[in-house]
Amino acid sequence: MDIQLQLNGAVKSTAITITGSKSESNRLLLLQALYPGITISNLSESDDSDAMQKALSGNGEVIDIHHAGTAMRFLTAYYAIQEGKEVVLTGSPRMKERPIGVLVDALRSLGAKIEYAENEGFPPLKITGQKLLKNKVSIKAGVSSQYITALLLIAGKLENGLELTLEGEITSRPYIDMTLSLLNEAGIENYFEGNVITVVPKSEIVGLASKIVVESDWSSASYFYSIAALAGEGTSMRLSSYKKNSLQGDSALAVIYKGLGVDTVFEGNSILLSKASASKSIDLDLNDTPDIAQTIAVTCFGLGIACSLRGLHTLKIKETDRLEALKTEMKKLGAKIKVTNDSLILEASDVINSNIAIATYNDHRMAMAFAPLAIRVPICIQDADVVSKSYPAFWDDLQVLGFTVNRH
Repeated sequence: MDIQLQLNGAVKSTAITITGSKSESNRLLLLQALYPGITISNLSESDDSDAMQKALSGNGEVIDIHHAGTAMRFLTAYYAIQEGKEVVLTGSPRMKERPIGVLVDALRSLGAKIEYAENEGFPPLKITGQKLLKNKVSIKAGVSSQYITALLLIAGKLENGLELTLEGEITSRPYIDMTLSLLNEAGIENYFEGNVITVVPKSEIVGLASKIVVESDWSSASYFYSIAALAGEGTSMRLSSYKKNSLQGDSALAVIYKGLGVDTVFEGNSILLSKASASKSIDLDLNDTPDIAQTIAVTCFGLGIACSLRGLHTLKIKETDRLEALKTEMKKLGAKIKVTNDSLILEASDVINSNIAIATYNDHRMAMAFAPLAIRVPICIQDADVVSKSYPAFWDDLQVLGFTVNRH
């Protein structure tokens, strides 16, 4: 399904309720599978969380998680400790191109039995569940925080817990902190000192720690920040449900978008976004928040301001090579943009070509990041239903704000 998108008139000031965080939901779903006493509310409605639930509840010998990268990493660790169970964990053609060797090596060093079913270092994986008695492992910290999280989520169920040493500069530190905070919330004791994380064994979870509420997804909020930045004077919108002291790294949006002309006010469990004046250029290190890089780059283009973004090396191994995809699609629109393996530089420009068809590369964030440009020019988003990966109601919510959404 393609969507022709445009805005006639002004963005409506209204309230939007956003589904629970995919990142929190998938961590909690795996913890719930390990500790059945846990109950979860406000779960994400995303395809990724649906894939996690189906994989964890299924009894088949082949588990296909399609495009769900988080599920691939987390379930690799999960099935490694399911004694006596043998599965093949596979996914989409793109998933088979996404490296997983760092995590497999770490699990093997703990005693896991994992084989590559096709290509060395990549899914699919043949996993034979074992009791893991070793409790010390080292892992490169600069590749993907999801590898680290996968180990931390199973750590409490290991007989001797886990002592995890991180080697090198840590990527996406907030996602590791989120995992540790959720472990704490569930009553699983852990310590992060220097470059070593220690998780104490925990056999079961009961009582207050078993009832956990998922905060709404901050990554999904980024698209509304972009809309607020590109909208006219007097625009405001309310998003819920959000916490001021969020576990999610992407809550940095509230600070980052101040420079892009959006004020954020926390009121109860919601945030109120309103239009303000923007800077003439921005320079950001997004090492801790790479998932909002696409949205920020497109916002800057829509505002006609320059931006320099760094710390983007993990974008090369996402649903697509997001840096190359951004460059290709933004150039169609008239942008002057350069990318390297870990950075993006956009020149200020007042030119935005209209009625351009944006390819989405099976990547939900490509579809949603470009959508706010419809405030400036009519735009076509190809394969627009890819948004179901993280935000199935996205196009409906844009209609609530006054966008014309023609599906064809």
